[in-house]
Amino acid sequence: MSYDVVLSNKYSVSELIEDLSLEESLEEIAYCANIKLTVSPDLPLIVPGQELRVTGIPYGETRKADLLNPGVVWECHSTNSGRKHLTLTAYERTIYLAKSDDERLMPAGQTASERIKQYAKEWGIPIGTIIDTKIKLVRNIKRSQSIMSMIMEDLKETIDKGGAMYRTRMAPSGLELVEIGGNKVIWDLETIEEITQNRTLEGAITQVKVIGPQESEEWVSPTLVLLKKDTEKYGTLQKLIMDNKIETVEQAKKAALKALLGMQETFSVTALDINTLRAGDKVRMNGLELIITKVRHQLGDPGRMELELAAENKVRRDYLA
Repeated sequence: MSYDVVLSNKYSVSELIEDLSLEESLEEIAYCANIKLTVSPDLPLIVPGQELRVTGIPYGETRKADLLNPGVVWECHSTNSGRKHLTLTAYERTIYLAKSDDERLMPAGQTASERIKQYAKEWGIPIGTIIDTKIKLVRNIKRSQSIMSMIMEDLKETIDKGGAMYRTRMAPSGLELVEIGGNKVIWDLETIEEITQNRTLEGAITQVKVIGPQESEEWVSPTLVLLKKDTEKYGTLQKLIMDNKIETVEQAKKAALKALLGMQETFSVTALDINTLRAGDKVRMNGLELIITKVRHQLGDPGRMELELAAENKVRRDYLA
């Protein structure tokens, strides 16, 4: 196999790899590697917490590079049925942000970028390229929750105020913030083995009602806005929004427009592997530009990949849900 797994920046176990895959979704923070190894006398001791990286030749290039780095061994599982095997699950180091809780008082006027740098610095995580999200955020008392949840809250407020969609990733240089769909190279999916198109009304919203704050338990909150779209075509599927930050009809209209979304359409694709594609990247398929919401690379020569794809407006709506 042309891919390699390196432990503790010292031990290469490429010749012992039976199966190697990388997977990631927009709903999860950390890139995940699943590795199955043959246990031999040459295999070094492997334990959770150990440093790990996965290397290979990026699609379209000729030199090896890191595909997951820095990573950490999270789980080890061994089986022995005459021949011993070791299965590892490893994550990029952003997993520590998802598994650690804290509480914070964040002052008004900071951007999500500034807050991410602050979280990373206080958590001892090196900082790589963090895009300036530009949108100023409100004062926020973040009660007990994971650091990743705090980051997601800041990024959702950024989108809600008209900003772009962003996603954190770990790179060898440190924590990065990238724009969803902002990848420089947009690959055309051409060597496709199978496409499944999914259309459903599950999750569709054809009517949005935005109500104001409840001023008394004896009174129903006043309706600020009621917006409809495609109710004659798909029926009434209503979402109720009650947000104390919404104070005017104009703000209510903006919130309602963002929530409206008709029939849900997604694609599942199996194709020859483009091993650099990540969740949040944009790809092109049959003339459509779509966002990767989930990816699984089965690394090999050749490898295969399974992608879940959706239009940008669906990703934006789901991101804010």
